[in-house]
Amino acid sequence: MSFHLQDDQNDDAIMAEINMTPMVDVMLVLLIIFIITLPVIQQAVKVELPKANSVRNEIKPESIQLSIDGKGQIFWNSTPIDIKTFDGYAEKAAQKDPQPEINLRADKSVKYEYVAQVLAAFRRAGLTKLGFVTDLTNIWDVIAWPYRAFWMASRVLR
Repeated sequence: MSFHLQDDQNDDAIMAEINMTPMVDVMLVLLIIFIITLPVIQQAVKVELPKANSVRNEIKPESIQLSIDGKGQIFWNSTPIDIKTFDGYAEKAAQKDPQPEINLRADKSVKYEYVAQVLAAFRRAGLTKLGFVTDLTNIWDVIAWPYRAFWMASRVLR
């Protein structure tokens, strides 16, 4: 233990001592904790664990391209068919396991009636995987409008 007697002459002097006692106490406590816990870790029962493969073997479903042109003509993987033939194709596709993914591409000028007929046949057949395909050439306009608005506002305010 160290004692420091203060002199009236050196009141402004910086105290350059570090008290090592708390640091030594903490280090001894940590050493004791490690000494106690190490044998507990080492005394585990040795067991030879079996090896297993956890990767799933998933079968990718087939993808069917279903298109409707501007006149209402239906195409099943680029083969032209009518709505009655589509019913048969859809029922066969619904029987498959896993069900195929159907990507519907409809022309922007097609009447909604034709799309509704295809969707109704799709539902009657019991198909569950339908995707609507769109043209993403102008997706930047949709995503970037807030940034453009901020940029234009910052230009106006300058």
